[in-house]
Amino acid sequence: MANNTNCKLLLSDLALTVKNVPSNYIRPVYDRPDLTDVQKSDASIPLIDLQGLHGPRHSDIVKQIGLACQNDGFFQVKNHGIPEIMIDNMLDIAKTFFKLPESERLKSYSDDPSKTTRLSTSFNVKTEKVSNWRDFLRLHCYPLEDYVHEWPSNPPSFREDVADYCTNVRGLVLRLVEVISESLGLERDYIDKALSKHGQHMALNYYPPCPQPELTYGLPGHTDPNLITILLQDDVPGLQVLRNGKWVAVNPIPNTFIVNIGDQMQVLSNDRYKSVLHRAVVNCDKERLSIPTFYCPSPDAVIV
Repeated sequence: MANNTNCKLLLSDLALTVKNVPSNYIRPVYDRPDLTDVQKSDASIPLIDLQGLHGPRHSDIVKQIGLACQNDGFFQVKNHGIPEIMIDNMLDIAKTFFKLPESERLKSYSDDPSKTTRLSTSFNVKTEKVSNWRDFLRLHCYPLEDYVHEWPSNPPSFREDVADYCTNVRGLVLRLVEVISESLGLERDYIDKALSKHGQHMALNYYPPCPQPELTYGLPGHTDPNLITILLQDDVPGLQVLRNGKWVAVNPIPNTFIVNIGDQMQVLSNDRYKSVLHRAVVNCDKERLSIPTFYCPSPDAVIV
């Protein structure tokens, strides 16, 4: 790391000690978020009600999701079948984990990207030139029994509660993947079969308050390389999506999930469905949590 003040392995510990953004987090001038040039819109991406998916509204929901995948690459879902208490609990557990003493959190720390469970910071500290203003806990979670034993055991309910959440999100993914198959005019199980045994992993992202948010990113603009991503975020804005050449803020709606199409889905749909650039910006007042679940083919699948 380029900055001598950075003797802390994790940003959440470093951020408590700095009044300015350390030099290794500062983006080149041409690559900074212009926070004044962001569109704020309540209707920035479609909000789709999944109530009645297996009933009279089925064909209408299939059509709405197909249009959202084609035109936006992002949509939000409500009445998704995941209980509000489970969503609140997941956010609470994530917050509790990142508030644990440094020595306890560091038990999960690794800078090796090949590890299936690891706490780290930024994106890839070994290779990147500029750091990102986030810490993250990365978990592989399908099949659960292969990975749960690697997960943190503190907070005490972490493994049980996060496993329940993963199982419920997987159920939502499988419902959405059926609908997306149908919207492409394919058999309902087409994408499911294309994934072979399936893969699922998730991140708990923690973005501490930042003294100079205009100089850095939580995560810079990127597309997701996987098939489909299901994002849970707390009530602090930070996600922005590129639409028609403009960054648009996607403000959180309680008890909804944000769904975005990944690169593999774009390939699978023959470019009908779009994997869209998005980024996370930070702010100087509030910490932010986001919990994306990445769903993908198992390593033996061939996507054509």
